Amino acid sequence: MFEFDQYLGFISFLTILTIGFWLMIFLLTFVIPYWLFGSIKEYLKYGRNKKNLEKKNQKK
Repeated sequence: MFEFDQYLGFISFLTILTIGFWLMIFLLTFVIPYWLFGSIKEYLKYGRNKKNLEKKNQKK
C-alpha cells in the first residue's frame, strides 16, 4: 500500500488541487466580473466627463 511519505505527498497534492480549484471558481465568479464592470463604468464616466468639458470649452 502507501508508505507515510507517499501518503503525505498525496494529501499535499489533493490540498493544492483543491485550493487551485476554489481559487479559479472565485476568480471566474467574482473578481473578473467585478473588474470588468468597474472598468466599463470608469470608461463611461470618463467619456461623459470628456463630453462635458468639450461643451464647456465651446461655450467660452
